[in-house]
Amino acid sequence: MTIEMTCPTCGSHDISKNGTSHRGKQNYKCRDCGRQFVEDPQWRPKPKETKALVNRLLQEKIPLAGIARATAVSESWLQGHANAVYEAVPQTAAVIPKPKGPLAVQMDELWSFVGHKGNKQWVWLAMDAKTREIIGCHIGDRSRESAIALWQSIPAVYRQCAKVYTDFWEAYVTVIPSKRHEAVGKDSGLTSYIERLNNTLRQRIARLVRKTLSFSKKLKNHIGAIWLFIHDYNRQIRQKLAEQGDLVFSSGLH
Repeated sequence: MTIEMTCPTCGSHDISKNGTSHRGKQNYKCRDCGRQFVEDPQWRPKPKETKALVNRLLQEKIPLAGIARATAVSESWLQGHANAVYEAVPQTAAVIPKPKGPLAVQMDELWSFVGHKGNKQWVWLAMDAKTREIIGCHIGDRSRESAIALWQSIPAVYRQCAKVYTDFWEAYVTVIPSKRHEAVGKDSGLTSYIERLNNTLRQRIARLVRKTLSFSKKLKNHIGAIWLFIHDYNRQIRQKLAEQGDLVFSSGLH
């Protein structure tokens, strides 16, 4: 039996009935391309504009429930979309290539938690003191192993040439070569940029606010949200530097 209906895939009118869907609605099948579909489906793909808006809002200090309300999407769809976005985020900082020479790096750790405050997850960060780029990051405990992971996350040119300024946390002393490491107090001003960045992180990422109902429940999403911020933050830094003409950009990024 041919039905007066149009296939949403190929536009064919050669359509036949093909049982019912799991929701009890009449199912149809296109004889030309084999597409199965229902009339007036309850589920429709989200428009590209909606996905683009959601992706931008994921980088702001808005809980998922707030994003769902603002964009009129379901919380279940949003959670699945956010999971996919966080899963796909590269966990390596893209930074402007630097030649070998004098460089200055500031490092610090930021307390956070996942699920409950007993599950502490420290955000270890490294910043180029001149360009203000985030050049390395690691999320984990506050051990020497995490300090090693942070050190290994920064581009090789910094490990070879940079002077590194940190607080007095003992893990840094055992990891960073002593000739290029200096532990300093806050009053020195030599870690002021990274300390200011910590404030920015807490202002921009709701799950990092000390007293919040927007805390992470999955470590993967916690890490993904932080890296999503880092990539957007570095992109804005590069754009600002390009507009100012302060640096000559190479074609690639570290």
